[in-house]
Amino acid sequence: MLTKRKKLSRKEIKEDKLVTTYYKAIAFFEENKNRLAMYAGILAVVILAIVLYMNNKKKNDEIAGTELARIMNVYDSGNYLEAIEGRAGTKLIGLKKLVQSYGNTENGEIAKIYIANAYNNLGKLDDANKYYQDYSGSNKIFKATALAGQASYQAYKLNYEKAADLYKKAAFVSNSDVLNPEYLLQAGINYMTAGKNSDAKELFDKIKKDFTTSTAFREIDKYSNQLEQ
Repeated sequence: MLTKRKKLSRKEIKEDKLVTTYYKAIAFFEENKNRLAMYAGILAVVILAIVLYMNNKKKNDEIAGTELARIMNVYDSGNYLEAIEGRAGTKLIGLKKLVQSYGNTENGEIAKIYIANAYNNLGKLDDANKYYQDYSGSNKIFKATALAGQASYQAYKLNYEKAADLYKKAAFVSNSDVLNPEYLLQAGINYMTAGKNSDAKELFDKIKKDFTTSTAFREIDKYSNQLEQ
């Protein structure tokens, strides 16, 4: 005689599903333990590689910072060629070698700005622009400097609108950059030269409104008057 099947409670159903899931997990592990061990090993190697890479990068950044500090004395003295190439017969490496060896570190990125400035001061504008373009560090002031350097190069190449765009971009990288009004002024001048007077006026008006104590503010009337002629 058939007996009526007992209806499972919610708790019993939940416990039954938990037991089933547990044994399924055990079975899956037993069937795939070799593969899972391999994946775990690979993950451990990847994590170790990342840790070693970060430690090595930190160490290289410290070395780059030391070398940059040494060569800056030469740079600040105005001996730009020696700052670039280093001093023969000594351990003083130049900015070029510093960038080649440590260019992927933060201090190496900063060295790119100084070597670009050095080339610029030597009149080697193509070389300067190459390093300005190559800058990818996190420092906003240097990022603005890199953009302004590229802008100067484009103005030299008579690409005035492109120069203006780059100067304008430089002016909005960091609110704390003291050169922002100068960047805006140069952007306006280049827009004006490119025949984009409305864009120039917009930037000149911003200087008049927001940078009343700047050198750019004292020069702005001269250019504003040219727009009205």
